[in-house]
Amino acid sequence: MASERKLKLKLFIEKKTQKVLFAEVDNDVVDLLFSLLSMPIGSIIKLLTKESMVGCLGTTYNSLQQLSETYFASTVIKSQLLNPTSSKAVSANSSILSKTAAPVVTTQNYYKCPECNKSTYGCGYGYYNQIYLYITDVSGSVCPTCQKAMCTPLHYMDKYNGFVRKAVAYTITDDLSVEPMSTTSAITLFSRLGINDLRCIEERTVSLGPQEGIELVKASLQSKNVLTDVFLTK
Repeated sequence: MASERKLKLKLFIEKKTQKVLFAEVDNDVVDLLFSLLSMPIGSIIKLLTKESMVGCLGTTYNSLQQLSETYFASTVIKSQLLNPTSSKAVSANSSILSKTAAPVVTTQNYYKCPECNKSTYGCGYGYYNQIYLYITDVSGSVCPTCQKAMCTPLHYMDKYNGFVRKAVAYTITDDLSVEPMSTTSAITLFSRLGINDLRCIEERTVSLGPQEGIELVKASLQSKNVLTDVFLTK
């Protein structure tokens, strides 16, 4: 089992109310937050567990688990719905959410017809001398052109280097608003939050590991005071 990965946040806390005003973080934390926007809802339900979900989607997920595969159009569809995949970018950034330090979602696999490269045009369709090939994410799907099974894997080249620039500090407010960190932005933020005396501010460095990551996802769906709820309300 891989060692547990943890990120660091420097919290700025109002001493009197014990509320997080904002956190100073690096690009890894911002990448994690932004990756949540691309995560399939099924992955979020699986991550949080259906029992802790607010609303009815947890019940829908449970129905899917209980429904026999004989009711689905393909034997692989149920598994795909229970284990939805997303972009490579999400996989790269969401690993902190897994207790085994493995990505919550897996890299999507795509397939093409084995006839596609056997001729100049292959199986597909043309438009102004450009050839567009059919691809699928379900191995064995029928090629619309030649009716053969589309089972030849396509090789994906990962160019992902994160969503935001590295070597830049960012601020994240309690409601998860993100801004680049600078002296001017910090002064503006303190003013906006009504902080006139810096002696009432406490700094505290905390870790964001798998458990905190899951709590952060859950709180982000239920609260406007996410950092306070995750790191101060225990």
